[in-house]
Amino acid sequence: MTTPTIKKDQAQQHAGQAVDRAKEGAHQAAEGFGQAADKAKEIAGNVAEKAKDAASTLGQKAEDATHAVGSGMQSLAGTMRDKLPQGGPIGAATSTLASGLENTGRYLQQEGLKGVGEDMTNLIRRNPLPAMFLGIGLGFILARALSRS
Repeated sequence: MTTPTIKKDQAQQHAGQAVDRAKEGAHQAAEGFGQAADKAKEIAGNVAEKAKDAASTLGQKAEDATHAVGSGMQSLAGTMRDKLPQGGPIGAATSTLASGLENTGRYLQQEGLKGVGEDMTNLIRRNPLPAMFLGIGLGFILARALSRS
């Protein structure tokens, strides 16, 4: 009868050891998951920071391009004044067009893309119905032009 008692004790001892090992494995797994979660948070933070930097760089490049377009428009206005006729109806049209280009170029240089966006937002807020009808009309024209292609 001592043999079944010894086997029972050994089985209980092995079961206890198995439970201890399972607990230790679960603890190690939890630590591993915690470390993996921390690493994932760190990587996500790095990706977010890089995306923010890229967006900032892209925004700055767009602002620079807007200023360059403004400068180019002003330069074109000066060239028009120098090269095209000054007198008569053609001269008047040239002068009007050059003045418009010059003013638009100056506006783009001073305000930049951000200023243009703010001005458009304010214009739409002051005139919501005309802005809506203009948007519908432009959408219709664009849809017609694309459907013919």
